Amino acid sequence: MTDLAEFAREKGIKYFMISYTDLFGGQRAKLVPAQAIADMQKDGAGFAGFATWLDLTPAHPDMMALPDPSAVIQLPWKKDVAWVASNCIMSGNGALDQAPRNVLARLVAEAAELGLDIKTGVEPEFFLLSPEGTSVADTADTAVKPCYDQQAVMRRYDVIAEICDYMLELGWEAYQNDHEDANGQFEMNWKYDSAMATADKHSFFKFMTRSVAEKHGLRATFMPKPIMGLTGNGCHAHISVWTKDGKNAFADDSKELSLSDQGRHFLGGIMKHASALAAITNPTVNSYKRINAPRTTSGATWAPNSVTWTGNNRTHMVRVPGPGRFELRLPDGAVNPYLLQAVIIAAGLSGLKCKADPGKRWDIDMYAEGHKVTDAPKLPLNLLDAIRAYDADEGLKEAMGKEFSAAYIKLKTQEWNSYTSHLTQWERDNTLDI
Repeated sequence: MTDLAEFAREKGIKYFMISYTDLFGGQRAKLVPAQAIADMQKDGAGFAGFATWLDLTPAHPDMMALPDPSAVIQLPWKKDVAWVASNCIMSGNGALDQAPRNVLARLVAEAAELGLDIKTGVEPEFFLLSPEGTSVADTADTAVKPCYDQQAVMRRYDVIAEICDYMLELGWEAYQNDHEDANGQFEMNWKYDSAMATADKHSFFKFMTRSVAEKHGLRATFMPKPIMGLTGNGCHAHISVWTKDGKNAFADDSKELSLSDQGRHFLGGIMKHASALAAITNPTVNSYKRINAPRTTSGATWAPNSVTWTGNNRTHMVRVPGPGRFELRLPDGAVNPYLLQAVIIAAGLSGLKCKADPGKRWDIDMYAEGHKVTDAPKLPLNLLDAIRAYDADEGLKEAMGKEFSAAYIKLKTQEWNSYTSHLTQWERDNTLDI
């Protein structure tokens, strides 16, 4: 195990950011001087859990964030600071079951007991906006089809290359960066890894991207639909499962699409729980302006609205682009990095246990011919529908953990109620004179 005090001496670290992620995906941290890190590594940093998005009260004892030394990262843009992901514990009660990283750790362990290592890669999309967040920062980025626009990506070379350089320095094996389908939108990719490592990297990537953007006078947002009419921010996940001997359990060249029986059952679990899954993968009010969006200026939303799967076809919720893996296209940029991985494992293991069938494979253009699919469930229309679908899915709630599920449903319902009590400009525009 890494000794964080020794790490500080070797790397010239002055401060550690002991960080945890709350139920809403907010990253919280305390800045701890290196001289105090030995005690923190042993006992954790104290937080008032009620002050963040966790289902706790001011009467609860201190919540301690216990740093995981295997996840420590020296900030490439500020070398005297290190970030370290942490697990939340409650004084006298052990692990805080509702804390997202704890939920994932338990499910990773459950998969390991079955001899399985779930590996994933994520594709987080983000916009670079003006500092106030109201418009695309690059005023020259106006093409109707801006995807892969080489001039636009080069105008933001300083930001994109700096982030990519840092990923390479960290050993993430970054391999491509591009301008995405919306004006001002980008995607950056690094190599897949085991679920917890991917979640930690995903969490750090969001922190790093926002920090570098701010350094350049810009604002990076992973909000699912920050600008109406433009393609939203997705966070597609590529999923494969590996055995202890390093074999891809999803690969079988003798099967349809080279997807093994285990792969089909894991996919079956994703399909079975899809509507409930959305409460986790699409966690905000704004999320449903992406997955139920009208056609964008580029001609496609690149987001699903039905529970369907296919081969190498990007118009469905799940596609199988090649042997031994599949891509879940449902998640958006607001997804909690730890809960994304957790719910994938929970749904997939459920499918393995009951040998779930993913159902009919559709090889059609869902944007043009989706009306032909009459027996596939539609994804939730809004956050409330998603919460209700999750609450009704007893199997998924149990797999994610009773304490977590109760806390998540409670706080997300409060969020929905807060939203519905808000008076919008649309209401003024359309009903002021009724």
